[in-house]
Amino acid sequence: MNPRHVLILGGTGEARRLAEALAGEPALSVTLSLAGRTSNPRAQTGHVRVGGFGGADGLVRYMRENGIGILVDATHPFAARISQNAERATTEAGVPLVKLERPPWQAVEGDRWVEATDAAEAARLLGAAPRTVFLAIGRQELVPFAAFSQHAYIIRSVDPVAPEDAPAGARFILERGPFDAAAERALLEENGVDIVVAKNSGGEATYGKIAAARALGLPVVMVRRPRPPAEGGIATVEEAAARIRHMAGLPVERGE
Repeated sequence: MNPRHVLILGGTGEARRLAEALAGEPALSVTLSLAGRTSNPRAQTGHVRVGGFGGADGLVRYMRENGIGILVDATHPFAARISQNAERATTEAGVPLVKLERPPWQAVEGDRWVEATDAAEAARLLGAAPRTVFLAIGRQELVPFAAFSQHAYIIRSVDPVAPEDAPAGARFILERGPFDAAAERALLEENGVDIVVAKNSGGEATYGKIAAARALGLPVVMVRRPRPPAEGGIATVEEAAARIRHMAGLPVERGE
């Protein structure tokens, strides 16, 4: 394994920015891996690989065949299976793992959060009375809400949602973040939203809806992350880049 061959498991803005930060280091060979779930991903820097590995065993095989010496898990905080595979694969392959994970949001004064363990519980927590619900949880966990058809759903996603995967009569918004608080407040007001359902993704790109809900006094059903933050995890792209350069035996800052 070559400690200067870096594989980044991506799909987040942090992964993209980390690849950009490392692209200017000629001593490093960096591959950014995308799962391929988004049909039209943002432009990426450097070498990009698209598609799955076939579980932890496939990831081990890929790292060995390509001489990967550092694996970076910069996947979404809700991509629990990928993170589990990364931990297992690095242990088996004897490759160090760098975990880049944005901190979860914390409720502040004025927030009206009700926490849910998953999408199914979030759907139940909407209650029996009909409400206009802003669903900002992506397009892969909408099925539980179909059983609660008394609500009017507004669904935002990057890619189109298959009709069979969404509640009947839902309205769709196809947009890609970041979303600022002013625009999010306008969206909530114009659509008469009564309650927001969100994942605790953390970061600034999608926090606008949380700030907007707080300003309007709206409740938020907040889906907790499937796993607690990783021990030894890194919160910023800058810290991750510095850690990788150190592990690869390079100066932390260019020109040292």
